[in-house]
Amino acid sequence: MYDIIIWAGAAISLIGLVGLLYCIVHMTKAKRAKLDDAALRAEIQKVVPINLGALFLSVIGLMLVVIGIFLG
Repeated sequence: MYDIIIWAGAAISLIGLVGLLYCIVHMTKAKRAKLDDAALRAEIQKVVPINLGALFLSVIGLMLVVIGIFLG
């Protein structure tokens, strides 16, 4: 029973990690494109909600893993 919580948490954390990697790659490409200040700020504003959502998923997933370990 608790294995399901642990594996679900690991899957959710992995989805969050993929989101974080997407944000890193996206911003690295934007910086290498030598965009001007306004364009770079616009790219950052697009990525920030994705970044926060990915961090949220990672934290929730890790919390599920810890809860599953404590209960199991």
